[in-house]
Amino acid sequence: MSDIAIIILSTFGAIFILLAAVGFVRMPDTYLRISVTTKAVTLGVGLILASAAIYFDDLSVTSRVLAIILFIILTAPVGGHLIGRTSYFLGVGMWKNSVLDELKGMYKENSHTLTSGFEGETEEEEKERKNQHNN
Repeated sequence: MSDIAIIILSTFGAIFILLAAVGFVRMPDTYLRISVTTKAVTLGVGLILASAAIYFDDLSVTSRVLAIILFIILTAPVGGHLIGRTSYFLGVGMWKNSVLDELKGMYKENSHTLTSGFEGETEEEEKERKNQHNN
């Protein structure tokens, strides 16, 4: 029974990693590539490590596997975010068919900080903006 679970988990893990590799090659810009690899590789590696924990059937291996999975789940999104933010700050362009750049006009080049873009807005302007956003 454990052999079946090992085969299923490792197969799905390999499939997710393969899909991440295909997505990395096929995505048109850096930001979409980051999204694909962060999500799919994290799940794929987690599944393969889970199959390793079942295969070895030892408490020390299982605890190490759980620690590694937790570490990957915590660090992969942060790393992807940092790479994306750095790419944006360095001026790496978005895909030509991108519809919306939510950070445009909110980035201060001299201090590398982001603002909401609504500083100094009056209450009436805020209400109007929220009404337009809700419609």
